[in-house]
Amino acid sequence: MTQEAEVTIYDIAIKLNLSIATVSRALRDDPAVRPKTKKKVLEMAESLHYRANNFARNLRVKNTQTIGVIIPKIASYFMSSVISGIESITTKEGYGLIISQSAESTENEIRNVKTMFSNRVDGLLVSLAYETENIKHFEPFSRKLIPVIFFDRTFENSNQLNIQIDNRKAAYNLTQHLIQQNCKRIAHITGSLKRDVYAERLMGLKMALKDNKIKFYEELLFTTKLNMDEGATVAKQILQLKHLPDAVFAANDDCAVGCLLELKKAGIKIPEDIAMAGFNNDPITRVVEPNLTTINYPGFDMGVIAARTLINSIKDKKTNFQEKSIILSTQLIIRGSSMKTIKK
Repeated sequence: MTQEAEVTIYDIAIKLNLSIATVSRALRDDPAVRPKTKKKVLEMAESLHYRANNFARNLRVKNTQTIGVIIPKIASYFMSSVISGIESITTKEGYGLIISQSAESTENEIRNVKTMFSNRVDGLLVSLAYETENIKHFEPFSRKLIPVIFFDRTFENSNQLNIQIDNRKAAYNLTQHLIQQNCKRIAHITGSLKRDVYAERLMGLKMALKDNKIKFYEELLFTTKLNMDEGATVAKQILQLKHLPDAVFAANDDCAVGCLLELKKAGIKIPEDIAMAGFNNDPITRVVEPNLTTINYPGFDMGVIAARTLINSIKDKKTNFQEKSIILSTQLIIRGSSMKTIKK
C-alpha cells in the first residue's frame, strides 16, 4: 500500500480557485475572511484530510504552545494528581503537554531533557529522579532562556524555581504525633537521601526525637526505592531485629502499606505492637486496615501552581524568578494505624 501524499494549502486553493493567502487566513479563522468562504475552505480541508503543518508555523513564530513535563514515574497517585493540576491550567491556556518519565534513572532523565529540547517546548516542569546529582543537563534551556521549574523533588541551590512542601516540618509533626502515642523506638523507611525531599523528612524526624530527648537508632533507618514490595522486605528485616521498633514512619504510603501488611501477616498487631505512618495521603491509606496515618500532600494544587507560574514566565519572557521557592502547606491526618493503646 503506497503512502498518500500530504495535502497542502496549495491543493485546497486550486480545488476552490482561491488564493493561497485566502485559504491560509480561513484555516486560521481570520475574521477578515467571509463566513461562506471559510466554510467552503474548512469543508474542503476535511474532505482532503488536510493536516496543518504546526511545526513549520512554530518555527516562524518561535513557540510551540507546548510544555514538557518530566516525572520519576507515571504510575503514582501523587504524580497523577500533579499532572491533573498541570493539565487543568494548560488546557485553559491552549498549551499541549509532552509527558515523559525517568523511571528513577538519571540517564533516562538526561535523554528526556534532550528530547524536550529538540521538540522545542516553551517551558519545562521537572520532578527529579532518585539518583540525579547535578542539573547540568538542563543548561541548554537556561542558555536559550527557556524557563524550567522543579517541583516536589527539587535541587538545592538551583537557580531555577522550586515548588515543594515543608518536608521537614511535616515529618516533625508526624513524629511528634508518634511520640505522643508513647513511641520511643521509631523506625524510618526513606528513599535516596540524595533527594532533598527525603533528606528533609529524615531531618524532621530527627529534630522531633531530639526535642523530646529520644534517641535515634541508626539500625532503624532503611533506605529503599519506596515501593510496596520493598516495604514488605523492610518488614522482614524489622522482624529479625533483637528489639522491635514501636513505630514505623515510611516516607511514602505505598511503602508503609507494604510494611504494614507484612507485619500483620507475621502476627504483629497494628498499632498496639507497632504504630504505622506514611506520607502522601494516597487512596490506599483509606483501604488498608487499620486506615493509615499520613501527611496530606496537595499534588493537584502543586500542579496548578507550577503550570500557572511557568506559563506566566513564558508569556512575560522571564526566566529569572523573584522567588526561589514556593512552599505549600500540608496536613497531618491521624488514623487508626498510629493510635496506640497506652496503658496507664
